[in-house]
Amino acid sequence: MDETYDYLEELEDFLGGTFHQDISSTEQALDEFINEASIECLLSTIKDCEKFLNSSLIKQEKENIIQHNAEVYFPAIELTPLQWLNDIVKNMKEEVKQNRSKKV
Repeated sequence: MDETYDYLEELEDFLGGTFHQDISSTEQALDEFINEASIECLLSTIKDCEKFLNSSLIKQEKENIIQHNAEVYFPAIELTPLQWLNDIVKNMKEEVKQNRSKKV
């Protein structure tokens, strides 16, 4: 297996496992993931998401992958799948930053 497959599989697992049909909201699902995940897991997830966002896939391919794996109705949240994933990454980075500053 090549590196591309690994991060893509991890991304799909994160999206499908976190943003599934049984969630109340994407915000609540992300909060639960952040609260349950270790800092190492958050850093790994951020890395996988960023590899995906910066990959050579075209915009439509990226959006299709996000829509296929996350049970999110994007028109209701008024964001494109890519905007939404960028926000998710930003929120996870902020949480890592806050956790690190608490330990200092």
